[in-house]
Amino acid sequence: MEEFWKNLAALLKVKTIVTMVVIGVFAALALGGAFQPDTVMTAVTMVLAFYFGTQSGK
Repeated sequence: MEEFWKNLAALLKVKTIVTMVVIGVFAALALGGAFQPDTVMTAVTMVLAFYFGTQSGK
């Protein structure tokens, strides 16, 4: 159970929150048809690459 709380605390780090917010906003705008997904796909890809790149470094 202690490991569960430890993993939950790790998820609440700032970079994780920022990544999830960026993905959520991108998905909401894309599904709502507010823009063409190509326009911000580069930014979302960079955020995801940074997030998973730093995760694999641990």
